Amino acid sequence: MDRNSVNWSGPMPAVTTPFHDDGRIDEAAFAANLEGLIAAGATGFVVGGCTGEFWALSHEERKRLFDVAHEAIAGRVTLIAGTGAVSVEETVALTRHAEAAGCDGALILPPYFVKLSDDEIFAHFADVTGAIGLPVVLYNIPGNAVNAITPALAARLADLERVVAIKESSGDWNNYYGTHLAVHERLRVYCGPSSVFGVPAVQLGADGTIDCFPNVWQRGGLDLYFAAKAGETEKAAELQAMGRRLTDLFTSEGRTLYPATKAAMDMLGLPGGGTPRRPLRKLAGEPLKGLEAGLKTLGLL
Repeated sequence: MDRNSVNWSGPMPAVTTPFHDDGRIDEAAFAANLEGLIAAGATGFVVGGCTGEFWALSHEERKRLFDVAHEAIAGRVTLIAGTGAVSVEETVALTRHAEAAGCDGALILPPYFVKLSDDEIFAHFADVTGAIGLPVVLYNIPGNAVNAITPALAARLADLERVVAIKESSGDWNNYYGTHLAVHERLRVYCGPSSVFGVPAVQLGADGTIDCFPNVWQRGGLDLYFAAKAGETEKAAELQAMGRRLTDLFTSEGRTLYPATKAAMDMLGLPGGGTPRRPLRKLAGEPLKGLEAGLKTLGLL
């Protein structure tokens, strides 16, 4: 398998996982968010990724999320399941369920928390990909996973049979572009922090974007890809500037990305927000007031 084994492209939002007040997954709100994003132009989704709070879900909840997403999407767009876990056995079990549920691919990050060598990361992916049937999107997010997929390691991992793409979410342009140069002829390359540098990434050949901001900024977050792809320079620049301002708003003055995303969805009346899973806490007080004021200033509220 390689980049030509799949036809995935375009903006594929990493969607939130909403919860009822008692902590159960709100399947109706989850499906409604997918529906709204499809209507807005999403070409696919990542479910159960970092934005989806996979680290706070049980394995059974993660599996159920894949089932609900497949039922809601009904084959209309690409469905990528976040199946990464610390052990090979857990990752394989989750990925096999994603395949049985009808997902198109699996997003897999390196094992997290414990610092690994490049050889250990490679061995982990080799063991996983040797035991599954789904195409794999490598997931580089060292800020969360501790372990990084460098351009050189990405080039090694591209040799594995099931690997067809990489989501580069380091937030470091040099690492992003170095990865693109190293693997884009063999793997599809997706820009993670598209709100920060998605436009130049697409202009230089990114196959798509996988980001959390379309959850709250539907048209703009998706059109950022389409405008850049179509060469609409002025529109793309305006959207990139808005994405940067939203990023700064959601990650400043006591706010962090995932609770801010859900709080903004609630303010805008979009399904999929609500209370995040602990240890995250719902925004309140001055951080919440600042978010509301910022959305008003940006003309989104």
